[in-house]
Amino acid sequence: MTAAGALRVLHRREALAALVAALARRLDAAYPNGVVLVAVLHGSLLFLADLIRRLAVPVEVEFLAISPYAAGTGRVRLVLDVASDLQGRDVVLVEDIVDTGLTTAYVVGELRRRQPRSLEVCTLFDRRARRLVPLQLRFVGAEAPDELLVGYGLDVEGRYRNLPFVAVGDPDRLTADPDAHVEELYGR
Repeated sequence: MTAAGALRVLHRREALAALVAALARRLDAAYPNGVVLVAVLHGSLLFLADLIRRLAVPVEVEFLAISPYAAGTGRVRLVLDVASDLQGRDVVLVEDIVDTGLTTAYVVGELRRRQPRSLEVCTLFDRRARRLVPLQLRFVGAEAPDELLVGYGLDVEGRYRNLPFVAVGDPDRLTADPDAHVEELYGR
C-alpha cells in the first residue's frame, strides 16, 4: 500500500491498452478466418469490449454467467448459457483473471461439450500463485500478483469494476467493508 490502506495502482490505462492490443494481435494471427469469443460475465466485460474493438478478424461474441461458489462446496453452476451453436467453430473463452482455475476448468468443460473445432482461453491476468487445477492458457496478457486486485472489471462484491486502471486493494479493509475505497476513488 502506498499509504495506510490506500490503493496502489498496478496497471494504468495505457498499460492495459497495450496488453489488450498485444492479445488482439495474437488472436488475429491465430484466427485469420474469425473466432467466437465467449465471455464470462461480469468481470470480463470491460476487457472484452476493448479486445473486440482491437480485433481485425470477424468476431462473434457470446456470453455466459455462472453462479457464485455455493457456500462450503466450491461448486458453481451455469446460470446463463451461450445462445449460438459452437459445434465445429473456433472458440476462445475470455476471462478477466484466472485464479485457482476451478471456475475456468468448469467453463472449459461446459464449452467442450458443445464440440467446438478448437477451444482456447484468453485471460487478461493469470494468477498462477493460486492455481489448484492445471490449465493451458494460450493467450495471457500478464501475470497477476497474489494480491487483491480491483478495477477494469475486477471487483469486490460488485464494486470498483468501472475503474480505468487495476489497483491492489487492502484485503483486510475490503473484507471488513467493501466500500472502503469508494470515497477516495469516487469522491463520495
